[in-house]
Amino acid sequence: MLNTFSKLRRTGVAALTLGVASSVFLAGCTMNGPQASPTAAEKRQELNAATTATLSKLYEAAPQSKQLVARARGVLVFPAVLSASFIVGAQHGTGALRINGQDTGYYSITGGSIGLQAGAQSKAMVVLFMTDDALAKFRASSGWTIGADATVAVANLGANGNIDSNTVQQPIVGFVMNNGGLMAGVSVDGSKISPLLL
Repeated sequence: MLNTFSKLRRTGVAALTLGVASSVFLAGCTMNGPQASPTAAEKRQELNAATTATLSKLYEAAPQSKQLVARARGVLVFPAVLSASFIVGAQHGTGALRINGQDTGYYSITGGSIGLQAGAQSKAMVVLFMTDDALAKFRASSGWTIGADATVAVANLGANGNIDSNTVQQPIVGFVMNNGGLMAGVSVDGSKISPLLL
């Protein structure tokens, strides 16, 4: 009987010790608090790197796009436009404007859509300003809505894998991609692009 009591006591002490140790460990974990938010410089660096990676993916999905990007007066890249929807949809993302290979400004994109839809997805969007006039009008605006302020011709690949010849002649050309590659038949009308202070 004494032996059993002694075993129970040892088990109880061990459990109590383990419980105290666990709570001290967990308290230590929670005392660290949230991690510091990235600085503006870190956000810019991260966005610049994501812009380069997105363009590389575009070149893989549509090799002809590399020539278009080289000819463009400005290239606006949104590496991740997050869409979430259930009947009424909304999207948001941040991007960089690249001119002559240099990131010269940062922008946000927002938009909404109404329809029978559900789920969440991320897509990348690349907008090419093919003329000086198109780029100048975009940069002069404080808020630029696709479809209202300017038309963006979204590129589709033909059966031969080339971009539609009519599309490449437009002043503003857009590409939309997801994990599966270039998305066809996508409308970007109604998306609002605004300057972002970073």
